Amino acid sequence: MSIWSRFKRAVKSLFGGAVSAMEDPRTILEQNIRELNDQVPEMNENIATVKANKIMLEKEVKKTRDRVEQLSNRIKTALKSDREDIAKKYAKRLEDQKESLERTEEQLTGAERAYEKALKVKKAFMREKEQKIQEAKDALRQHERAQWQAEIADTMEQFEVSGLDQTHDEMVRRLDEESAKNEARMEMALDSVDTEALQIEEDAEELRAQQVVDEFKADMGMVEEEEALDSESVEEETIDLPEDEELEEPSKTIGKQRNKSE
Repeated sequence: MSIWSRFKRAVKSLFGGAVSAMEDPRTILEQNIRELNDQVPEMNENIATVKANKIMLEKEVKKTRDRVEQLSNRIKTALKSDREDIAKKYAKRLEDQKESLERTEEQLTGAERAYEKALKVKKAFMREKEQKIQEAKDALRQHERAQWQAEIADTMEQFEVSGLDQTHDEMVRRLDEESAKNEARMEMALDSVDTEALQIEEDAEELRAQQVVDEFKADMGMVEEEEALDSESVEEETIDLPEDEELEEPSKTIGKQRNKSE
């Protein structure tokens, strides 16, 4: 191997490694997505040009056909008028228009094929574009997840479990001690309160309240009504004996008196 070849290979390896180190896959993929999207308007413009050529040829074919038909009618009219000389002139022009129509129709056929091919190319390009963009987006999302996982890994590696466990246990113990002290203080405070005296005072207040209510009832005349209602309820509770039983008792006494008299 010559010295020049070895030198070129060394230069390529040197600059190739530098370029590879400078390349950021994320930035390149984002640029690729932008370039693919930018190619769509350019492709649409080219397809529009092909379609415009097709439309122009269609119009030209229509015009040429109209001229051919018009010349044919003039030739017929001239022949009917016995003007063969005029018919010959129209015949020459008719031949020219027919040749022009044939060329234009061939061009139109080519334009239609080009337009159909352009649509197929666009369809294939759009499918491949969407596929490449989706692959790039998936790779970018995977790259973001990898970065997030790397950050979590760095954080977990710096996490000191032993020191936190010691502090955690100490804080829990302090809170338990404080809770126990407060519970003990609450029990002592409840034991020091004379609950029986409080109950007696509550009963006395209830009696005083009932007495005040009774006084208001007496002033409003509601006591007599309540007594009358109570008496009526008592009378309703008494059992009335049937009339037959009341009649039988005298008969029994009469019978006893007869026995005695006898």
